[in-house]
Amino acid sequence: MRTVALFGTPLRRQHSVVMHNAAFAAAGLDARYELREVDEAGLAAQVGQARLEGWMGFQITAPHKRFVMDLLDEIEPDARRIGAVNSVAAGPDGHLVGFNTDVLGFMAGLRACHPGDLAGRSVVVAGSGGVGHAAVYGLADAGVGRLTVADLDVAMPRGLAEEFAGFAEIEPMALADPQVAERLAEADVFVNATSVGMLTPGPVVDVALLAPAATVFDVVYIPAETELVRQARARGMRAANGDRMLVAQAATAWTRWTGLPDPTEVMSAAVAPLLARDDLAP
Repeated sequence: MRTVALFGTPLRRQHSVVMHNAAFAAAGLDARYELREVDEAGLAAQVGQARLEGWMGFQITAPHKRFVMDLLDEIEPDARRIGAVNSVAAGPDGHLVGFNTDVLGFMAGLRACHPGDLAGRSVVVAGSGGVGHAAVYGLADAGVGRLTVADLDVAMPRGLAEEFAGFAEIEPMALADPQVAERLAEADVFVNATSVGMLTPGPVVDVALLAPAATVFDVVYIPAETELVRQARARGMRAANGDRMLVAQAATAWTRWTGLPDPTEVMSAAVAPLLARDDLAP
């Protein structure tokens, strides 16, 4: 049996396990996806095990997406620019290639509620962490116009702007900055790339500040309807949560490992009961 695992800590959700193993079963593959909770000190040993035992690959979540890059043989350009790896493909000789599915997943989720052209659009992103990096990368690559990134401390989006200098022009702000209200009023798209709404009460911004024609995308997928999404929909706005992003990320990695057709339908059906629970239980 071939192995794929997710490395991180803490690991409390079964969504990835359910999606990948359903896809393996549907394809008739003798493979399994499992969770391996590991701290930074133990990550190198786990990566070495994957290399020596001929795994199909593995995935990495917080807090290891940057640290793992030093343990791999090759990093694909997009992942290098984003500064994070969340998936690794293993060659038959144990050659480990790091890539990132966050951008593709983010764009798939966003396009579910904003199918139109993003070129020239005004976008505000709340959050400048790992998901914020992926969101900004995807949005800049799509040719958006003014791109404002806001976080609790302006130093965080300012650092992101410096990292992406030459690729994307980013306007960094603190969420408490009064000018954020102006940017929200002018935004065609608002993205919540923080955990607000899942780990802490939401919404992360006052939805009333957004134009009724704006699109709202919340990367949070638990609960199924965050307060941000609920309030946006109540105003008649186009809004979606991160469930499609979750599935797209998984399907992209699975296809890379197996070389088989896109398992999105199988994965979506498998994970639907977990998403429908609408709570924070594992």
